[in-house]
Amino acid sequence: MITSIINQFPTINAVQKKQFESLMPLYQDWNQRINVISRTDIEHFYTRHVLHSLGIAKAQPFIADSKILDVGTGGGFPGIPLAILFPEVQFTLVDSIGKKIKVVKAVASSLGLKNINAFHKRAESVEGSYDFVVSRAVTHMERFVPWVEKKISTNNKHECDNGILYLKGGDLEEELKSFPKAETTPLSQFFSDDFFDTKKVVYLPI
Repeated sequence: MITSIINQFPTINAVQKKQFESLMPLYQDWNQRINVISRTDIEHFYTRHVLHSLGIAKAQPFIADSKILDVGTGGGFPGIPLAILFPEVQFTLVDSIGKKIKVVKAVASSLGLKNINAFHKRAESVEGSYDFVVSRAVTHMERFVPWVEKKISTNNKHECDNGILYLKGGDLEEELKSFPKAETTPLSQFFSDDFFDTKKVVYLPI
């Protein structure tokens, strides 16, 4: 089931492989109690949730000791797959729905992930500064940017400037008109599944 992940990220070690393998049964179990993934999507779990989340790593890998904020994480996407891939990066996952954060904490604990903090709160009330803010189509870009722009550190550790890495789909031309610095990376250039035909990572330096 995780062959596609191993093929795309061949340097993952045995611990990471086991963590990725454990993801689907954990979410299947939690989904029986709290609906964090749609019933129709669970059979495409590794493609539509895990690999989609890891698309951010294709657009922008994170260096050790970076701090990443995942806003509107839901059941832990993209934060949990990214935290597995980058064990030396610190991830803060937030969502306004408490039961979803309960699942995030339980999954992170079951996987032994020490680099995740999860909080039941809105983006506006998050404290601290971060190298990147990641998210998966939580809302329109014009609404999202004001929530998080002041939480992005001015101290750049990566080759590119700190900013937002946003997973979005479809035609984004109209939505990104107000953001001339935004760059899009089509995920279809990395992943062959039809699901990724219109999926992109939007990078917006702040």
